[in-house]
Amino acid sequence: MTASRRLILAGALAASSIETLGCAMTASTSTRPTVGRIVREDPALDGLIAPGAVIEKLAEGFTWSEGPVWIQDGGYLLFSDVPENRIHRWSETDGASVFMEPSGYDGPPTPDFREPGSNGLIAGPAGSILMADHGNRAIAKVDLATRAKTLLATRYQGRRFNSPNDLVQARTGAIFFTDPPYGLKDMDQSPLKEQAHNGVYRLDADGAVTLLIDDLTFPNGVALSPDQRTLYVAQSDPVRAIVMAYDLDAAGAVSNGRVLKDFTALVGDQNPGLPDGLAIDAEGHLFVTGPGGIHILTPDGRSLGRIDTGTAAANCKFGDDGHTLFITSGAMLVRLKTLTRG
Repeated sequence: MTASRRLILAGALAASSIETLGCAMTASTSTRPTVGRIVREDPALDGLIAPGAVIEKLAEGFTWSEGPVWIQDGGYLLFSDVPENRIHRWSETDGASVFMEPSGYDGPPTPDFREPGSNGLIAGPAGSILMADHGNRAIAKVDLATRAKTLLATRYQGRRFNSPNDLVQARTGAIFFTDPPYGLKDMDQSPLKEQAHNGVYRLDADGAVTLLIDDLTFPNGVALSPDQRTLYVAQSDPVRAIVMAYDLDAAGAVSNGRVLKDFTALVGDQNPGLPDGLAIDAEGHLFVTGPGGIHILTPDGRSLGRIDTGTAAANCKFGDDGHTLFITSGAMLVRLKTLTRG
């Protein structure tokens, strides 16, 4: 079956393994199943997440859910299932369904990829999303109406990227993205790996690609502070599970790299997960996935608490009314109503 034919069919077909749960209710009166708990480490968390708030399960049956993005013009959420090479759509009225398949690699069967699908997704120009495309080893743009994909960047200095993982766009139009080897079979040992490093890059509007950071082992989630003067990068390395902060100048160059938070001591079976995706609220608080769930940090790295979903959380993003945090957590999609705004 051709890639275009598969894309057309994917918009109409739902994966049989997906189960959408419950009906629409507020967090305080929800009839949806709830999971996990809110762990409060500082009284200041009460200003961000109300006492009594619950984590609602919206859908389940995924292999590894990732990259949630809220589509305001349409009122729905898109998110990736990276190993299954799909993007799913979820809305309050329609539940979960397959939006795009394949989402990443669309060539003949190959054993070369560990995770062939799309990963991080963000809103793009009107009617589109931007994606970190594991399977095509690219940063891409997808038209939401036609599912047509345009590859925006595939190489640095003539060499293929590893497998772009997550991305964020600045108000200047520049796209910052991470490029660990997670999409490749055998990762750093893959014969397909062309880059000597697992880098963090900037893609400018004219197509120029600049390597910003080359000394992280497994850079993963990436985000910008509200004033766009700080770039945050999460490192998914169990021996150095950290969140880095970098000063960002007007030209998009980074300096003064420093560890904002070190989660290494928490890594273990009792706290599933590693630093991965992250979201920033309007006041600059970080909601960053890590060992034991979503950690809520002040801009200077102080821990306020944790959203423990009970499984390893991959990513989170604000959407809907701006006060709703959507979390991709392993096999599940969940949400939490907050007092703060993304």
